[in-house]
Formats: sequence, structure tokens, C-alpha cells
Amino acid sequence: MGSKSPKGEFAARKLREKRKKFKWSDIYYKRRMLKLDVKSDPLTGAPMARGIVLEKVGVESKQPNSAIRKCVRTQLIKNGKVITAFLPGDGALNVVDEHDEVVVEGIGGSRGRSMGDIPGVRWKVITINGVSLKELVYGRKEKPLR
Repeated sequence: MGSKSPKGEFAARKLREKRKKFKWSDIYYKRRMLKLDVKSDPLTGAPMARGIVLEKVGVESKQPNSAIRKCVRTQLIKNGKVITAFLPGDGALNVVDEHDEVVVEGIGGSRGRSMGDIPGVRWKVITINGVSLKELVYGRKEKPLR
């Protein structure tokens, strides 16, 4: 008479269970299943997020470059987390003020990390008070008064 549990080393059910168990030693599988990347991401997996500018900061670039990259400390509206976002463009710091509403997106570094010589900055500002930062820097549009 047969038993209810598989006995053989190559029984299908046993092979399935073993495969399921050993998958957890794969770091990519584990991070995906536990959703660690989404949990650690301030934007929680979204491509963009709105935030309020808290202060303007200058971030020193990494070696061998020497510059102060203009950034803003931003508090995200959706979860209250504070991030540092880069201001692309010449004179962009003059356009943005404290308490402005900005939209931030990923800066485009490898694996969602920082880009180029800006250490620890993973996001960039794309709009200020609903107007494109690029248009404001080029002087094509005026910043609306709030």
C-alpha cells in the first residue's frame, strides 16, 4: 500500500518543495519577494513624487571633479520622507524658493542609485509650482505667484 507523502528523491512533489526552499538563497529572489527595494525607496516604487522645498543645499562633487552641485532638501507630500534632489540647469537655484511645490523623479543612475559625481543624490527636480524647471531656467515662462 502507498503512503500519502512522497518518499522518492525524485518524486515530483519533493522536487517542487526543494526548489521552493532553495530559491530563498538567491539574493535577487529574496529581495523581490520581501519587496525590500520598494520599502527602502522613498517614492515607494512610483516614477515621480510631489514635495515641498525645505532648504537649498550645495553638495560637493566627488573626486576628481571640484564643484558645488546645487540641490534642494525636499519633504515628500505622500509620506513625509525628506530627500535631496538635484537642480539641473545653469541658474536653477535662483528660480526655486523655500516652500515651493516641486515634482521629483529619478536621476537615472545605475540600479536607481546616484548619478555621476553627486554623492548620495538620487533624484532631480523637474517642475516647480506646476511649471517645467527647464522653461523657467531658459526664461520662456514665469514662475506663478502662490
